[in-house]
Amino acid sequence: MDHFLYRDGHLHAEDVPLSRIAAEVGTPVYVYSAATLTRHFGLFRQALDWTDHLVCFAVKSNSNLAVLKLMGDLGAGMDVVSGGEYARARAAGVPGDRIVFSGVGKTVPEMRMAIEGGIRQFNVESEPEMRALSAVAAGMGATVPIAVRVNPDVDAKTHEKIATGKSDNKFGIPISRAVEVYAEAAALPGLQVMGIDVHIGSQLTDLDPFRAAYAKVADLTTALRAEGHRITRLDLGGGLGIPYRRDNNAPPLPIEYGEVIREAVGHLGCEIEIEPGRNIVGNAGVLLSEVIYVKNGQDRDFLIVDAAMNDLLRPAMYGAHHDIVPLVEPAVGAGVHAYDVVGPVCESGDTFQKGAELPEMAAGGLVAFRSAGAYGAVMASEYNSRPLVPEVLVRGDHFAVIRPRPTYEEMLGRDSVPEWL
Repeated sequence: MDHFLYRDGHLHAEDVPLSRIAAEVGTPVYVYSAATLTRHFGLFRQALDWTDHLVCFAVKSNSNLAVLKLMGDLGAGMDVVSGGEYARARAAGVPGDRIVFSGVGKTVPEMRMAIEGGIRQFNVESEPEMRALSAVAAGMGATVPIAVRVNPDVDAKTHEKIATGKSDNKFGIPISRAVEVYAEAAALPGLQVMGIDVHIGSQLTDLDPFRAAYAKVADLTTALRAEGHRITRLDLGGGLGIPYRRDNNAPPLPIEYGEVIREAVGHLGCEIEIEPGRNIVGNAGVLLSEVIYVKNGQDRDFLIVDAAMNDLLRPAMYGAHHDIVPLVEPAVGAGVHAYDVVGPVCESGDTFQKGAELPEMAAGGLVAFRSAGAYGAVMASEYNSRPLVPEVLVRGDHFAVIRPRPTYEEMLGRDSVPEWL
């Protein structure tokens, strides 16, 4: 469920007509619903209310400070994968003891930054990283909690670019080597072994891969405890998918995901961490765009809109689908027209959807790309020297620009020409 609905023939975000935002802010523009964010976060908390837990929002999915503050004020932890994401979480008011630092390439400055600012745990992904973290922590006179990310070699049955739990992926250590790696971790200064971390991929629409991975985590917990390790926390990652197509079967609900966790590891008495991102913010956002031209081709008609692949990269990068809907609700029984919806960037890959069925459109018409709240603005760029897309947050009948569109002068001002040119 989300809070983007037609009212009196016009698509709204909560109580705000999206056409009003388009008129006042301009297009393209991302719009997020605070009510949807709040509801989705609450569903994950409810799914784990049978045990001690922390729901850590995956900052990589949407790193806007206003979104992070909203999440933090609801009690969310943060899962970060860079020093910049750590800085954003802290700037949004999230305390260090609710921040988990993941990622395969943590640098020494990032480690120092997190230790100085406070950290709940580091999710260690390799032995070289573990040794580097030990040296940094010991050199600072600190002891930091860690979980080791294990790779369970489970096929998540998702797109190859967002699968992270197979043996040929770059993430984590092989679960077959976990006992020896944990033994080394326990012997290193500055590290406090307290958990196991696993994450098998993103946009999962089947619970069976979770079951398989978590069963392996349960067995590993038992084995590590037998070796004398005090395993008190399980970080089970995220990855639960969302319905990008309205006509598809809905993915499993958070409450069903929580039951899988209870069945697999509930008997171990561990605190549970999960790291949802897409499932919280994906359907909480839309991208608004205006039609520039309707172009009639030889075999197909093109809807050329002012959003482009630099604003929403997922279709070009993953072949991903986003439902595209008009802001004015079509009349009952109105006919539809098939358009290839494309952007103005000089790439053939700047295509959002082929054969999209929409009502007859004309220049100046407005459309919304649904389910665009996750991996939208965070992956945007200024390719073709197009300004970064702005972001808006709606709550009830109020809205605010939470990241403005830069001017050309601001874009140019970030460059510098050396005196000798």
